[in-house]
Amino acid sequence: MMSTPPLRRLALTLLLLALAACGGGGGSGDTGPLPEVDTRAVAQDDPGSTLPANWRQGPFAEIFVRAYQDSDGDGIGDLRGLISRLDYLKDLGVTGLWLMPVTASQDGDHGYAVTDYRRIERDYGSLADFDALVAAAHARGIGVVIDYVMNHSAAQHPAFVNSKAGTGNAFRDWYVWQAGHPSGWNVFGSDPWRNGFTGWYYAAFWDQMPDFNLKSATVVDWHHDNLRFWLNRGVDGFRFDAVGNLVENGPSAWESQPQNYTLMRGVKALVAGYERRFLVCESPANPLPFGDACGSAFAFGHQFDLIAAARGDATAVRAVADYFKTAPLTMSTMLSNHDSFAGQRAWDQFNGDQAQYRLAAATLLLMPGTPFIYYGEEIGMAGAATLSGDPKLRTPMSWTATSAGFTSGTPFRAVSANIASQNVAAQLTASNSLLAWYRAMTALRRANPSLNGGSYEAAVASGSLLHFQRAVAGERSLVLINYGRSNASATVDGLPASATLNNAFPPSGTDLATDAGGSVTVTVPAQSVRVLVLRS
Repeated sequence: MMSTPPLRRLALTLLLLALAACGGGGGSGDTGPLPEVDTRAVAQDDPGSTLPANWRQGPFAEIFVRAYQDSDGDGIGDLRGLISRLDYLKDLGVTGLWLMPVTASQDGDHGYAVTDYRRIERDYGSLADFDALVAAAHARGIGVVIDYVMNHSAAQHPAFVNSKAGTGNAFRDWYVWQAGHPSGWNVFGSDPWRNGFTGWYYAAFWDQMPDFNLKSATVVDWHHDNLRFWLNRGVDGFRFDAVGNLVENGPSAWESQPQNYTLMRGVKALVAGYERRFLVCESPANPLPFGDACGSAFAFGHQFDLIAAARGDATAVRAVADYFKTAPLTMSTMLSNHDSFAGQRAWDQFNGDQAQYRLAAATLLLMPGTPFIYYGEEIGMAGAATLSGDPKLRTPMSWTATSAGFTSGTPFRAVSANIASQNVAAQLTASNSLLAWYRAMTALRRANPSLNGGSYEAAVASGSLLHFQRAVAGERSLVLINYGRSNASATVDGLPASATLNNAFPPSGTDLATDAGGSVTVTVPAQSVRVLVLRS
């Protein structure tokens, strides 16, 4: 290759520096034209809602579209595949779906590195496919909630490509930049500041996911436009990612900052301007304050108590009994989700002990909160034996004993370790299956309004026995769960005198009656659930 003469080299260098200073090229080594950023304003245009008024009470199913159902044989799940499984989800008893990110992404897997907030991931289909999904779900009384990532974008997002181009670029202030390398920072065990050649940018989760500057009203307004884009299409709400990390105020003040709550109250108000929409937030470090700021937030930490209680841990049983004595009843609950920090799949945590598994599911679905069922949880899917970390939890759905139920091609990822035994086909017609248990619990919740959205009262933990009451006008449910390996009894006081308590579960149970003082003694067999309902 011929060398460039020194004077010409100097002239070229000066030109690139000038371009970088005015926002064009340079800095990152890219001298080509910069991509356009879609900043079109979107006005509110609410299409209304055909969903039942109580659809937001759940349960919801968390769906990883990439892993749920492939419709075209490429080994990757897609929206058309999900549409084909909506009847299964309706029969499961869910009233809402949370879709992990379905927008165009850089990562080609989990979707949290968003490259276009108004376009569907190509592997999943098109906007027309998404509209078809929403319409088909609504026809079945199921809402559709999508993941929204406000904290960061992909490094390949046009706004960041522009921002990185130079200090004078119009989008420079859309992200968090410092001229020099800040010191003293340690976020999630590592340095969050990355060398962008035109400065240092903040990216706490991955160098390819730079954080937005959410102190900028322009950036916040743009995100609001994106939200309205989806709400106007009929989306029923959002699951907001990483809301505890939206704003950073220094090396010791990078999480749960006051501005985060203000930002989410603004989103909550926007979403509330649409009929019957739902908003739930993810903040593992400090979830409770976001229960107010967002309307609902995932009850991180509570899931570990649910699992431990089901194993018979008396301390955990007491913690489960106490949780909703102070936490908002609108908190969203789960046994596990797509992140390994939240725990392994329930099957793996219980080492396949289905008696304990059923007790955990009953607790999740009969207690207050909006319960979320991670896809495959209802059949006891395990993680992949050959994988670790998050991919282990995000395997193709086990529809049949082989991956053929998921795809006619080669699946994008290893399948669940127990696919041969724990799959939908094997459980659909089995009355004693885990799937049948989940269906029974969701049906019980649906049939009794007090279990779906009632109060939480008289919660008592006595060793391995938990009992509590839930009530709405005209109905009171008494729920007893024995996590122990021997029979247990409880005497419940304060009920109406000489009243009939109708048996609701199990089907073989009988009605009971309170005595003249309003007390009843209930015996609960080992590792079982009893539900009695008093109606007036």
